[in-house]
Amino acid sequence: MSKLRILLADDHSVLRAGLKLLLNSEADFSVVGEAANGEEVLRLLEHKTADILLLDLSMPQMGGLECIREIKSRGLAVKILVLTMYADEQYVKEAMQAGAMGYVEKNALDTELFIALRTVAQGHRYLSAQNAQILLNSLLTDSPHELNDDPYTLLSAREREVLKLLVRGHSMSQIAEILCISVKTVDTYKTRLMEKLNCSRKSELVEYALKYSLLPSKGQIS
Repeated sequence: MSKLRILLADDHSVLRAGLKLLLNSEADFSVVGEAANGEEVLRLLEHKTADILLLDLSMPQMGGLECIREIKSRGLAVKILVLTMYADEQYVKEAMQAGAMGYVEKNALDTELFIALRTVAQGHRYLSAQNAQILLNSLLTDSPHELNDDPYTLLSAREREVLKLLVRGHSMSQIAEILCISVKTVDTYKTRLMEKLNCSRKSELVEYALKYSLLPSKGQIS
């Protein structure tokens, strides 16, 4: 029986080691490579064949969403299953729209992860019941009118994170450290979000954040 070849991508080496042991314990799984960020994933895929990429979203240098988009732009055949701590609606939507075949949270039971991998391997999409409900609720509540009224809805999940950190006074280097990305990448997100919000100065971003209650209220932990 041919084994399902899996490439692991997560910046936590201990987690990768645990996942490798877990997956290799299944007769039909074989971990064929490991990466700590998106750039390493792309380098590995140049000379290593994998059926599925098990991908974290939050990684330094190149995060998961950027990695998915790059894989798709290069026409690489590997199927992508996101394994992440994020259950936010925006992350689920972006990952699936970018080209992921499935989305599983890190607190998933072993059996759910196994089911997700085998489902994606067969060419089918996989979402947990919770994430499927998140997307369904989004489809039922979003409308073109609402999207056009508030440019905030045009921001990606990462752009929203950068915006909130910027208006709360964090420097570019601090944001890079908090989000585990480079300062250059933070600057790219800042440029994009300012264009989308039609802001040219940081003061305008602060005004926008106040208008839409993006800043923490008194006593609230940011």
